[in-house]
Amino acid sequence: MKYNNLDSPIFLFTLIIVAVVLNLISSIYFLIIMLSGVLFMAFFVSLKNRRMYSLFFIVIAFLFIEINSGLKPLSLTLLSLFLYIFVTPHIKRTLSFSSINSYIYVILFYLGVLLLWSLSTPLDETILKAVIANIFIDLLFIGAFI
Repeated sequence: MKYNNLDSPIFLFTLIIVAVVLNLISSIYFLIIMLSGVLFMAFFVSLKNRRMYSLFFIVIAFLFIEINSGLKPLSLTLLSLFLYIFVTPHIKRTLSFSSINSYIYVILFYLGVLLLWSLSTPLDETILKAVIANIFIDLLFIGAFI
């Protein structure tokens, strides 16, 4: 079994606290949903390993991010669950690279977030820039720490 940092409850709890605090502080000046892709990967790992307590805290962190960024409550959780149930098995079957799958999952998650934002508000250049910046930040964070 492959062990990563998302399996550690201390790292996961610290990640959740940092993500919520960053989103609360940064929402004053920017339109940003920082580290939600990393939280999606934590959601994915917690659901795969059936760690329901960790999953509960991740859903609470998603709620903070959704309310802070103007998305509907539980929309990121439902998006993550949809990607976990329907999209990731297809990607696992199609691609033979297991190390690149997490990057593809995060990119697909942010495309789903972009779709959610386009349903609630008209798309703007600032939203596209924020999503692209968040994709790069999360991919760097996943590559360095997870």
